[in-house]
Amino acid sequence: MLHRRREFEQNLHVCPRCNWHGRIGVFQRLEILLDEESDFEQVGQDLVTGDPLGFKRGELSYGDHLARYRERTGLSEAAIAGRGLVGGRPIALALIDFRFLGASMGTVVGEKVALAIELAEAERIPLLICSCSGGARMQEGMLSLMQMAKTAAALERFGRGGGLYISLMTDPTLAGVTASFASLADVIVAEPGATVGFTGRRLIEQIAKQKLPADAQSAEFMQKRGMIDLVVPRRAQRSTIVGLLELLAPQEKVAAEASA
Repeated sequence: MLHRRREFEQNLHVCPRCNWHGRIGVFQRLEILLDEESDFEQVGQDLVTGDPLGFKRGELSYGDHLARYRERTGLSEAAIAGRGLVGGRPIALALIDFRFLGASMGTVVGEKVALAIELAEAERIPLLICSCSGGARMQEGMLSLMQMAKTAAALERFGRGGGLYISLMTDPTLAGVTASFASLADVIVAEPGATVGFTGRRLIEQIAKQKLPADAQSAEFMQKRGMIDLVVPRRAQRSTIVGLLELLAPQEKVAAEASA
């Protein structure tokens, strides 16, 4: 059992037998995608989540829940944003971690995604967003839903200026994240077997009064229907992104490399 766990972890948390992709944290993903994880420069790490509704569940306040997840994950929020190098090219990134409150999108998650978009726009570099989410952060009410419009508007400005945006959907990418920034990319990539959609399967079946196909809402199902461009195993994601950057943003190279 211990040997299999070690084998699973060494294979980037992918089962070497069935190719099942386990969920990983944002810093594990940075290690896989970036030239050097240590070169990642964060932005917006001082952003603090508020409690606009004074939300309580039982004896615990929203702030108590946030404190628990911060202690459990070592993250201050569900998203991180910043810049790094992929294939020798500078790139702006936002990554979301499902371990933090189900990667629900609240004001800070939306703001960090917007910061990554604005960074890419200001520095004229490509943008990569690694998405996952269970939905909007209900504890923040309408402010969480506003993040859909905010991130979509930021991407519209970025796209108008000719910026390249690559979206990587991981398991699960649902609800408001799917309906906003995760689906607005020039190229949409997904991990094998990732659940991708807007509403949960059970709710769709209740409303439609019929059973969905067994593979409905899988990345592969969505690719067949044109919602996703590429389904790429975790081990091949970095080389795929490097190839996309070389094809779609050939002018973006690190100055140090050009002068070497």
